[in-house]
Amino acid sequence: MQYDVIIVGAGSAGCPLAARLSENPQCSVLLLDAGPHYERIDEFPDVLQQGGSMASSFPGHPNNWSFKANLTPELPYSVPRGKVVGGSSALNGTVFIRGVPQDFDGWAELGNDAWTYDQVLPYFKKLEADQDIHDQAIQNDFHGADGPIPVRRPKPEEWNAIQQAFVQACLDAGHPEDPDMNHPDSIGVGSLPLNNIDGIRMNTAVTYLTPNLHRSNLHVWGESHVRRVVFEGRRAIGVEVDRRGERLVVHGGEIVLSAGAVKSPHLLLLSGIGPADELRQCDIPVLHDSPYVGKDFTDHPAVMIMYKTRKAPHTYPGMPMLQTGLHYTAEGSTTRGDMEILPFCFSMTDSFVTASRKDGAQLPGLPSFLRHPFKTLAAMRGISVKRLFEQVRRGRDLMIGSSLQEARSKGEMRLVSADPYVQPELHYHYLSDPFDRQRMREGVRLVIDLMDSRVFKPLVSERTVPDDAQLATDQALDHWMYTTLGTAIHMSGSCKMGPDADLTAVVDQFGRVRGVDGLRVADTSIQPNVVRRPANATAIMLGERMAEWIG
Repeated sequence: MQYDVIIVGAGSAGCPLAARLSENPQCSVLLLDAGPHYERIDEFPDVLQQGGSMASSFPGHPNNWSFKANLTPELPYSVPRGKVVGGSSALNGTVFIRGVPQDFDGWAELGNDAWTYDQVLPYFKKLEADQDIHDQAIQNDFHGADGPIPVRRPKPEEWNAIQQAFVQACLDAGHPEDPDMNHPDSIGVGSLPLNNIDGIRMNTAVTYLTPNLHRSNLHVWGESHVRRVVFEGRRAIGVEVDRRGERLVVHGGEIVLSAGAVKSPHLLLLSGIGPADELRQCDIPVLHDSPYVGKDFTDHPAVMIMYKTRKAPHTYPGMPMLQTGLHYTAEGSTTRGDMEILPFCFSMTDSFVTASRKDGAQLPGLPSFLRHPFKTLAAMRGISVKRLFEQVRRGRDLMIGSSLQEARSKGEMRLVSADPYVQPELHYHYLSDPFDRQRMREGVRLVIDLMDSRVFKPLVSERTVPDDAQLATDQALDHWMYTTLGTAIHMSGSCKMGPDADLTAVVDQFGRVRGVDGLRVADTSIQPNVVRRPANATAIMLGERMAEWIG
């Protein structure tokens, strides 16, 4: 079997890349993913369809890689990533905000001059169908109207009382109103752009692949676990795949890893591209010594401040998990909009156990995990059971998330086995940087100030975590954060792009892997830094942009 392009990973970047490349009938494209391929939205499991459900993020769910990680030395964690055609765009919270212009201009300043904001903006416009921006001038300048991804913002009349109070509290505190978080000057509080349409999570498989499956030059293989890239000398010529009980090699003119910021560097390592000493320890022949494969990644650390409500927040069928948010600049920071606060529409228990269908029926989430008890228990091995039970115990409380959007702390991946089914270790080193800790403390205290405002008095009765003792000193608050924080799951930079002079760069700015031929990486792993907003919109843009260079 021979294809012009083989793409490994059918997620936020891989699906757009495959769809765009296959627009050329002379280019044969094979798209591979370890998870199942559902060709239509109604074939997806209910918890993947429903934009208000996070049930698939629970450890052990069959469509979740459940990567084991340590966010801090004290905090083991299960990191959810999509194992399905559609990738993590089929699991996520559907917040669809672009990175800010300074993110992309910052990449260019590092020597990646093809990635300025002005150069990526046309691809952001190309990918979206914004349903809210009707001002023709603004739409022409910054928004797309007929792209594959529909985007909308919940109207104020759709907000429940918690969301209404949050926006008012932010305005009363002096934060500006933000009517369009995808505008380049965005800052402040307002409705979140979402790709949750009528309660349905519009993932990249549905929006990019489903309309184009009729193309004879586009082949999509689900349940195909890629073991490694195959080389002839130093040129990539194919991939070794486990598929339907058979091990085979599929050949391609160009191989593109779009498997995400965990699996793409993992596949490079398994293929002999990475830190030489680490490869030798796992008895993997060294093809190219690339010391920074899997190193220096960044993400968004987040903490949840929780409150008991006087009555359950009003919800309606298909309500998004998130509706409004605040972006602001931390005190002393030179990075604009480096903090984010998001109030959740309903409780953790509701988001993990049930999702609302458009017809109002309740869809059970938790029983799907009980049908896979061994996978769930295996995925939970090493996770803090005490912390998990504490989350369940507080699961009906209102959650307000505070996250750092520009972390200085950097993580690392460590290969532990040549077996492609053994996960690498992930060490995030969250809050190892003092300024990260300072800004996270400020974020927690800002949430508490907002929740103590007059507009929340009729809605919440008491704060449950952190308690007063945990807030008493910086040291106590740091300990609480170290042992309870989570991650926004926006990992970036594990296969960093950069010019020849950058010795930490794994790929060049066109995704071409250094030291070999015929192999690229095209996903968030090549970003020098995580963008200051949720990663999904930027990942899709990256797939669109890469298609221009590969096709």
